[in-house]
Amino acid sequence: MEYQPPADPATDPPVGPVVDATPRPIPARIPHHGRSVQLEPLHVRHAAELWQAAQADRSGGGWAYLGYGPFADAAAMRAHVAAFAAQHDPMAWAVRPHATGTVDGWLTLMEIHPSQAHIELGHIWFSPRMQRTRAATEAMFLLMRHAMDDLGYRRLTWKCNALNAPSRRAAARLGFTYEGTLRAHLQVKGRRRDTAWFSILEEEWPLRRAAIEAWLDDANWDSDGRPRASLRQV
Repeated sequence: MEYQPPADPATDPPVGPVVDATPRPIPARIPHHGRSVQLEPLHVRHAAELWQAAQADRSGGGWAYLGYGPFADAAAMRAHVAAFAAQHDPMAWAVRPHATGTVDGWLTLMEIHPSQAHIELGHIWFSPRMQRTRAATEAMFLLMRHAMDDLGYRRLTWKCNALNAPSRRAAARLGFTYEGTLRAHLQVKGRRRDTAWFSILEEEWPLRRAAIEAWLDDANWDSDGRPRASLRQV
């Protein structure tokens, strides 16, 4: 079914509803704490741990859809982390799961548009040992909640290479709505990239937040560390 944009019924011709046009704050470079994970503002001091985490990806497949990596050696990883950590958009956090105590990935808030109340969760790289874990979901949720609850953004987006099936599944699992695909949108590493777009809007967020919080709640986890219900079932 074709999407029908909301309109103000009192206008002719139709225009969109009135929204709060107050610019939203820019995210701060601060840590975020969860039940199973800690997010630390990315710093070059994380580079050695990230290099070690990357060694578990022997095929390099985890970098296939990113614009960087895999890195030839620890020095190349360090140079990337140093440059990445110095940026304000994207703004990156290192991910430290409590289970390992080591930095096992990174993720960012990016495409930060305070005047439009639009922000994106992206540049997600998790080492193989962190993928599909409670910590991975919570790491993403901490930044989603920060953007929507703490900072009050109206639109949170997720985009990925349209061929990236794991990323598309993750977006759906977290409650993002597929909006469409931009064809031949970019070239990445010399290859065409079609880009799939997803979003969560402010009016949708409370239900999305509640579902993720219920999945992360200790009551949903058995003594072997397995979820009793999937996120889609909560």
